[in-house]
Formats: sequence, structure tokens, C-alpha cells
Amino acid sequence: MSRLPSPDAILAWLRDNPGHAAKREIARAFGLKGADKVALKKLLVEMKREGTIERRRRSVRPPGALPPVLVLKVTGPDRDGDLWAEPVEWEVEAGERPRVLLRTRRDDPALGAGDRLLGRLLDREEGEPLAARVIRRIGMGPRRVIGIYHEAEGGGRIAAIDKKTDRDWMVTPSDRGGAREGELVEAEQVGPARAYGLPHARVVERLGDPSAPRAVSLIAIHEHGIPDAFPDEAVAEAEAAKPVAAPGPREDLRALPFVTIDPSDARDHDDAVSARPDDDPANPGGHVVWVAIADVAAYVRPGSALDREARRRGNSTYFPDRVVPMLPDRLCGDLCSLLDGVDRPCIAVRLVLDADGNQRGHRFSRGLMRSVATLSYRQAQDAADGRPDETTAPLVEAVIRPLWAAWAAARKAREVRAPLNLDLPERRIVLSDEGKVLSVAFRDRFDAHRVIEDFMILANVAAAETLEAKRVHLLYRVHEEPNPEKLEALREIVGTVGLTLAKGQVLKTAHLNRLLDGVAGTEHAEMVNISVLRSMTQAYYAPENFGHFGLNLPRYGHFTSPIRRYADLVVHRALVRAHGWGKDGLTHDEELALAETGEHISMTERRSMMAERDTTDRYLAAYLADRVGSEFAGAISGVARFGLFVKLDETGADGLVPISGLGREYFLYDQDSQTLTGERSGRVIGLGQRVLVRLAEAAPITGGLLFELLEVEGRKLPTPPRTGKGAPRRKLSRSRIRERKTGGRR
Repeated sequence: MSRLPSPDAILAWLRDNPGHAAKREIARAFGLKGADKVALKKLLVEMKREGTIERRRRSVRPPGALPPVLVLKVTGPDRDGDLWAEPVEWEVEAGERPRVLLRTRRDDPALGAGDRLLGRLLDREEGEPLAARVIRRIGMGPRRVIGIYHEAEGGGRIAAIDKKTDRDWMVTPSDRGGAREGELVEAEQVGPARAYGLPHARVVERLGDPSAPRAVSLIAIHEHGIPDAFPDEAVAEAEAAKPVAAPGPREDLRALPFVTIDPSDARDHDDAVSARPDDDPANPGGHVVWVAIADVAAYVRPGSALDREARRRGNSTYFPDRVVPMLPDRLCGDLCSLLDGVDRPCIAVRLVLDADGNQRGHRFSRGLMRSVATLSYRQAQDAADGRPDETTAPLVEAVIRPLWAAWAAARKAREVRAPLNLDLPERRIVLSDEGKVLSVAFRDRFDAHRVIEDFMILANVAAAETLEAKRVHLLYRVHEEPNPEKLEALREIVGTVGLTLAKGQVLKTAHLNRLLDGVAGTEHAEMVNISVLRSMTQAYYAPENFGHFGLNLPRYGHFTSPIRRYADLVVHRALVRAHGWGKDGLTHDEELALAETGEHISMTERRSMMAERDTTDRYLAAYLADRVGSEFAGAISGVARFGLFVKLDETGADGLVPISGLGREYFLYDQDSQTLTGERSGRVIGLGQRVLVRLAEAAPITGGLLFELLEVEGRKLPTPPRTGKGAPRRKLSRSRIRERKTGGRR
């Protein structure tokens, strides 16, 4: 008796197994042999003739079904963080284009909306979505642009706000998306890039008035692709979270006098400190320091909607007018914020220091704590200096003095360790309620800042040491030493101010600190600090430990800010797993994905830094826009073939002096020493030199500033003598140029 399946059974099997559509695979699936296989072939021919199936090479499938290998276009992630795509080729008659879930692996390229890839369909179980593996990426998504829309004849134009873009984008009437004159828009490229003429773009989102108070940070958010809206599922999880009201299995730390010390405008408070003299006779003059960190892991569980969104964001991003947080406000502003007088779950570390600040031991605890006060850095500093206010007066003896005494000991050990001692002031932009810049100044720097920083560093080191000892994987904060090329450039630069960085030695932070100490308080201090900073490699997160050069530490992990950094949440989960504190610790899947997670959150950190910097530049340009024509003192902060970058003393704003503004002569650029040398005059202009400039242009939309150079080191630029058309130019050899720059030193 024939076991030949019905046409409906064959069609059902083909739909469920799009990657296995050869005749022999159909026969194997239905257990057909011998004469039944011949009958199957005839049945497939009949089904093809009737249009029930299509035959492509050696495979068959229902009309509209997908081939096993196909070209897909990425549509983007959904609210759960899963990445989806759709087939590029699709017959309209077959109905709606199917969605394909991309099952990505660790070594797959990063994919974004619009990217094209070659994919292989996977077998799927009943009820599962259609899924595919990535074979390779074959095309990038359309380029995005943020700009101002302007009406133009026959359509419109978009003036890009990116300082690096010097061209407009054409928009046809059908692609304007309802944009109006002067409106801020986001658009994407239409069609391939053009060798000649303006590229074409399609408006995909209207962002409103570019001069609106919140437009500056909004531009950066869209320009850098920072997620700023939480999925409904994540918000629902956060709103459903309940506060931890009793210690339960946690250690009760509420009797310890914890305080939080943060900037006066802090939006969250995720770390608290407490200290007392050590009463152990074996540790005379020693100290016990507690560092308590909000237990975010208790609320953000692995695999939850909150976790997926936190990982996608990677970190919080801070702007002068707003924060794009890693977690919803219900957590970062409430349940996970260590507010004074409120019980909060925490993961804390008890650090024991000797009289010289060396760590004698540490112990981690999952506990319940209660802050006795929320202090600003200035409040804490004033109390330590004998000027307590109403809040700090009761805390001076029990809280402030023990903290400062423990820090004095920790500072001794810090000086022996000699971490890199850069001195780069931080700018603070003050805005009105309407979003207008009221003032730009440098943030005050107190010992209170150093108290918190040093204790946080000790806690981070303790976390890495504990996890290594318990053989639990973690994400290290890695900062590798500078590469030889950057060090050689640094030698050239500091040599121009009489400093020496010797060769042939294993570089240590102490060597760089000698350079920084040698110019402290001088006119060259900022230049040397900037140069040392630029010689550094960029820190990143990784499961492999390569040490932290800048802090001069053999191992370092971020533990102290899980509200705003996903890396810290990973370390918290690792500690939970290492100590067996619960089921919310680091999972096996998370452990396998640590390298991918580290790479991703290193990227999101750089993305936030660029967005924050661009926003600051735009606010500074807006602040200076009314002072075009004014003169400012500053210093040369960068040198390039196309001109000089100048940092103003008053605001710290950076702007460009184009090479065309340096005089009627050719300037030879030396990348190693970061100088420009006049070919006729022999004048050397280089990094760190004091200048007087006039503000020629300020563009708030792009954040660009253009300066005219008036004086260098107190002297006006000399005007080279005019020469005849055929007169030979006075040329300087490179050796002569180097001699001029170094004063004859070799």
C-alpha cells in the first residue's frame, strides 16, 4: 500500500522546513522508499503544474515561501532587544512580507536598521518565529543626517548640523515628510552615493524648532543614536517593583552612619560611605571604611525587559539640561537611590586599612542600609574645614572627621602607588529655565571629591580581587599603556618646553607625573596635561585583564555605579553568584557573552562621551554667539594641517583658526611635535603657546567657532615680505626647523 503523503501534508512540511526542500529530503521526512519515491516525483510535478509549489533548481517550495539562503534587510530591534529582518525579494501577490528573527552569534558584525545581509534560514519548531543565521553582511544601511530643512525650488534642502559635513542634501517633494522651513529634521540617504552633485535624502522624522530650549541635547541624542524612550514592558517592570522593607537574609547595616556625597545637581545617589577608627589592637592607627552601593541587581533581573534595555543603553548619558538614564526613574530616582532616612538594599564592602592606607582585608555583604544625610561636595568640604551647616553640624564628629582621617591614610598609599595625576578642570554650564546659557565656569574641586574617588577605587579593586579569588568571571575596566608612536610624539611635544621623557625604560605613571609636576602652575601646564592625556589609550571593558595603566593597578573592575553603568551591574551579579546570595546572580549565558557585552558597552560609553561633548560645544557656541568680534585669551590646544585649535581661558571653548588666517606664507606641518613652521618667516607655532584671538564666527547649531589669530606669545604675527612672482621662496630644511623649535637641543 502506498504511503504517499497528500499535497496538503507536503505543503505543510515545506512551510515548516524552508531550508530542507529537496525531493530526497521530502522523501526521507515521510519515510518513502523505492516506488513511493517515483510516485512522489510525479506528485511534485503535478503540484508544480497546478501552481501549488515552485521548483527552484533542486528544491521545491510553496509560492511565496522563502529559500534556505536569502538576502535580508535588517528592520531593527524590537522592544525586547531582538533583531529582526525581512527578505529583500518578495512577491506582492504572496501577501505581507514575513519577519525573520536574526539569531546572531558573538563573532557576527554589528548590525543596524537598513543593513543587508546574506542569511540562512533555520529549522523551526511549532509556534516559533521564522529565524535565520547571518552568513555575512553585504551592505550597510542608508546614511542618516540631522539638519535644518529649507524650502528650495523643486523641493527642499537639508543643511547638515555636523561640523564635519560641508554639503547640503537634496529633498524631493515626495520625500519631505511634511517638513517645514527652518525645522530640525532627521533624514536618510536615498539611492547610492553620488560622485558629483548633492546627495538625496528622505525626511524620516521632524524634530521641531532647532532654537527650542531642549533642542541642543535632542540633536545629540538623535545624531548619535542614543535610545531615549523606554519600552512599555521595561516601564511596567519598574513600576511594579516593590521596595525591600526588611533585612531578611541580608546583613543589617542600618546602624552604620552612611552618607552620600555627590554634586549639588546630582540626579541619583548610588554610593554611600562610612568610616571609623579600627579598634583591632593588631591594627594600630588603622581604619574601617564601608562603601555601600545600591543593589540594582535585586530589581533588574537577567533576561528581563529592564535588563535588555539597560544593556542596550549601556550607560546613562548626561547633558546640561537632561539625563538619558540607563534605568527608568522609578528605579534610578527612587528605589535604587540611597535617599537619606530610607531603608535601601545594597551590596557593601568593608575595607580595613592600616595607618599608611594599605588594605589589610575586605569583606563583601548583601545588606540593608539607611543613609543619615544627602550631602553635596561643598557641604562636606565646609564641614571638614570647620564651617558646618545645620545638616552637617551633628555629623562632624561621628561621620565627617572619621571619613577624612581614613582618607588621609588612603592618600599615603595612593601617593606610593602614584597613579596618573592629570589636572584637567571640568566645565559647568548653567542654564535658565528656558534653556538659555546663563554662565560657563569650571567646577570647583575639593578634597571631598578625592575622598569619594579614592574610596570608590578601593571598592572597585576589592570587587575584582574577590571575584578572581572565587574564580567567577567579570568585566574588567582595562586601560593599556600608551603605544610607542604616541609616546614618541609626547617626547617631541614636551621637549619644546624643556622637559624630557627618557627612552629605553619601562614606562610608569611616575615618569609621566614628573612631567606634570614639572609644569604645575606654569603657562605650559594645560598643554602638557592635554598632551599626556592624548598619549593615552582609550579605556574599555573586557573579560580579560590587562591591568589599568592610568591608576597603576594590576586589576580593576567597575562596581560602584550600577544605576548608570551596565558594567557595574554585571560585577554586582558576579558577586551575587560568587557568594551564593540568591538566584539573581550572573547566569551561564551572561558569562558566555561577557566579551560581546564588554565590546558593546565600551561602544555605548564612547557614544555618550561624543554626544555630551557635542552638546557642550553647541551650548558654548550659543553662549558666545552674541560676542562675535570680541577678543579672548587662550592657548593652542591642537595643531593640524588645516589650522590651529585654540581653547579659551574664560570658558574652555575650543575653536579653529584656519591655516589661511596665519599670514601670506606656506606653513610646514610637523605631526610629531605638533607645530606649524612658516616657510619664509621661520616662525614656529605649536601646542600650548599663549594666544590672543578674535571671535569671527559662532554657529550654535553645529557648535563651531572660528577665530582670527592676533597674537602668539604676546607678539603679533609678522607679515612676511612680499616677493616677486618668480622670486625663490626661502625654504627651511627639516633639520633646521627642528633646530628652531628646540633651540639647538638634540
